[in-house]
Amino acid sequence: MTGDSNGTESVVLATGSYDHTIRFWQAHSGLCMRTVQHPDSQVNAMKITPDRMLLAAAGYQHVRMFDIKSMNPNALVSYDGMGKNVTAVGFQEDGKWMYTGGEDNMARIWDLRVRSGQCNRMFQVNAPITSVCLHPNQGELIVADQSGCINIWDLKSDKTEQLIPEPNIAINSVDIDPDASYLAAVNTQGTCFVWSVSHYKTADGIIQVNPRAKLKSHSRYALKCKFSPDSTLLATTSADQSVKIWQTSNFQLLSTLKPHYPDPAEPPHGWMWDCDFSADSQFIITASSDCVARLWNIEQAEVKREYSGHTKAVVSLAFNDGM
Repeated sequence: MTGDSNGTESVVLATGSYDHTIRFWQAHSGLCMRTVQHPDSQVNAMKITPDRMLLAAAGYQHVRMFDIKSMNPNALVSYDGMGKNVTAVGFQEDGKWMYTGGEDNMARIWDLRVRSGQCNRMFQVNAPITSVCLHPNQGELIVADQSGCINIWDLKSDKTEQLIPEPNIAINSVDIDPDASYLAAVNTQGTCFVWSVSHYKTADGIIQVNPRAKLKSHSRYALKCKFSPDSTLLATTSADQSVKIWQTSNFQLLSTLKPHYPDPAEPPHGWMWDCDFSADSQFIITASSDCVARLWNIEQAEVKREYSGHTKAVVSLAFNDGM
């Protein structure tokens, strides 16, 4: 993302907030193009469909799909029947199905080729789910929960394997890089765990992982981990108001991104809740509880654009500037 107006029609940026709204932004200018009301709950997680036509917003007991291109304020489809908060949402690469995870301890798969809104597969874990990601081979879901367990669910065999890096310490986020070389997780103590992912499977048909790094990434809650599209970087976000960028070549710290506030002695409550990279891996967008989303140049460690307008914490975002 270069920050100019070239190709901006293909760029989608949306933010979700505790103010019960979703805002769609013109990414290069910082202008809010559209605000959608989400009155019955906050937006916990968001994801853009692979065809970039719809935005999925996960809230309390539902996922709602909004048309990105139109100004229609209402959801086109609602997926209901979940208990409690839905905390994770994502899509199979061809848009054939959607996956969700939530505080009802259930991961679900929804067939998007039928509009009945019915869940056709479920996987139950032993604690509220905090994060779900899909292996690039589209064959395994990695499901993290508040008990500190990471469940690897093989969708073909329906078998599972568990990783427990630190018992009873909640995992807040998991991600696997696009090259399928590394799996990362962050927990409530600010620790980031990284495993190497083997391209060989166990006898049960489940991917094999081996410990690669343990990073004391933050002094407070770590909230999100995200690999860059080129698999060379790993971002971790935290309650300590920072985003840290790690190099996957050696898992050394590349840079720390932290907003500059007018009065350093009294900074606002600035938890960094969410982040996502640009397609070229040179920029990252962050969502913060100081009500602002920011576009950063990673190499320069500088804010290039701010997206201001929410009246409460920005806790989720969805970004796609791929061609």
